[in-house]
Amino acid sequence: MIIMGIDPGVARMGFGVINKISGSKSKNRNEIKCLDYGLIETSPNLPMAERLEILYNELNNLIRKHKPKILAVENIYFFKNFKTAMPVSQAKGVVLLAAAKKKIPVSEFTPLQVKMNITGYGRATKIQMQKMVQTILFLKEIPKPDDVADALGVAISCARLF
Repeated sequence: MIIMGIDPGVARMGFGVINKISGSKSKNRNEIKCLDYGLIETSPNLPMAERLEILYNELNNLIRKHKPKILAVENIYFFKNFKTAMPVSQAKGVVLLAAAKKKIPVSEFTPLQVKMNITGYGRATKIQMQKMVQTILFLKEIPKPDDVADALGVAISCARLF
């Protein structure tokens, strides 16, 4: 099952695509393989509407390319700063719209849930998250920036539920 994880943001939206292979013949019955990861970035010089359109178009391109069966997105319930809450909420709306248009189910995870699932510790640091994601997915390098590691962590969290 292909799962796309998203860490929403307007300036930088992290994405990670994994494949959960159930009942494989390997030692682990549920093997998880990394297929793709990266960032969708927009320029702060553009109007917000154009930035959201770029996110939507790029996300649709990724959905077309990978054909995920489920989309997992980080859900933020608490913000220290209202100024950052609005753009992140708008970016998350773009993600939800793209999924709805393609009839892809969405699972949402809080950062605490992802950290607990990946590291076993809800207050794990960004570098701890990056290292654990690297280990779980057998990546040669630590996934950077942290938006990408977070997106992969969200996808792994989703895979572990199904």
